[in-house]
Amino acid sequence: MERDAGSMDAGSESRWTQERINNWYGELPWLVGCNFLPSTAVNDTEMWQAETFDPETISRELGWAREIGFNTCRVFLQYMVWKADPDGLKRRFDQFLAIAAGHGISTVPVLFDDCAFDHERDPYPGKQDDPIPGVHNSRWVPSPGLELVADNSARPDLEKYVRDVIGSFREDGRIVFWDLYNEPGNSEMGNQSLPLVEAVFEWAREAGPVHPLTIAVWGGTKELRRKQLALSDLISFHFYGTCEAMAVRIDELRELGRPVVCTEWFARTMGSNMETDLTLFHYEKIGCYCWGLVAGRTQTYYPWGSEEGAPEPELWFHDLLRANGTPYRPEEIDCIRRITGAQ
Repeated sequence: MERDAGSMDAGSESRWTQERINNWYGELPWLVGCNFLPSTAVNDTEMWQAETFDPETISRELGWAREIGFNTCRVFLQYMVWKADPDGLKRRFDQFLAIAAGHGISTVPVLFDDCAFDHERDPYPGKQDDPIPGVHNSRWVPSPGLELVADNSARPDLEKYVRDVIGSFREDGRIVFWDLYNEPGNSEMGNQSLPLVEAVFEWAREAGPVHPLTIAVWGGTKELRRKQLALSDLISFHFYGTCEAMAVRIDELRELGRPVVCTEWFARTMGSNMETDLTLFHYEKIGCYCWGLVAGRTQTYYPWGSEEGAPEPELWFHDLLRANGTPYRPEEIDCIRRITGAQ
C-alpha cells in the first residue's frame, strides 16, 4: 500500500480536497454498471468511427443494461479517431451521452489506454480487422498508441486532444467523472507511461471540468501506482479475484480517506462471483463497473490467453448477456436486479 499518497494535497493545488470529494460522492446514488462496448464493435476505434458508429445497437444494449438495474457505464474513447475527425468524435460522443442518459445511465469516459491485445499493434484508422476466432479481445488497440506514449514530439497533440474533449464536455451533467488513463504501464510500457500520467492530470485540470478525475490502480510499477493515487480526486481500482481478497483491497484503499470505486471487476474463472461481490460493493457503497455486458466482437467471454479456434468456453470469463439479450446465467441477472432494486 502506497502510504505516502494520502499526503499529496500539498503541491497539487487543484486536486479536490477530501471534504469536497467525499461530499460529492455522498450525493451520488450507488454507482453500479459495466464497461460498455456495443457487441458490433471489435475495439474502440470501430465503436467511434463514423462508418461503424452504431447508435441503434448502443441504444438497444444500454436499454438492456438499465433493465437489469445498471445506472452507469464506462466507455473508452480513442485518440486516433479524434485525430482523424475531432468534431466528428465529439458529435458521436455527445450522441452516445444522450442515448445513455435517455436510459437513465451516466457515463465515465476513458481518454488514454495502454492495453494492447492485438499483437501490441497501435491503433489505425479505417476498417478494423475481424476478431480472431476463439481469442479474447483479439483486436483491442491502445490509445493513443504505445509508440506515441513514449514520443515527446507527440505531446502537444495529445495535450490538444485532452483539452478539446474535456473542455467540450467540462460541465456536462451526463458524465460522472473522467477516467484519464486505463492501466498505464501495461503492455510492458512500465514507467515510460509515467510522464503522460502526470501530464494528463495537468491538462485535464486546466480544462476546468466540474467532474472529478481519476486513474485506477491495477498493478503496474510502484512509481505509477503512487502517482495515480497521489493525483486522483477519487480512488479507483481494478480487481479480478475473490470477494475476500477484494474486501482487503477496499480496506487498504479506504485508508486514503477518499471515495473508492472499482472500474473493472468480474472474471468468473478468477474467482469473481456476482452474488458475493455485488453484495460487498452495495454494502460498502463502492461504485462498480463489471467488465462486459453483451458478448460480441471483442469475445471477452473467452479467457485471457485463449488460443485461436478455441470453442466457446463452458464457463464464460466476462460478459453477462448473449447478443440477443438473453442472460448467459439467469441467476446472475436475477441477483443484479434484486440488489439494485430493479425487480
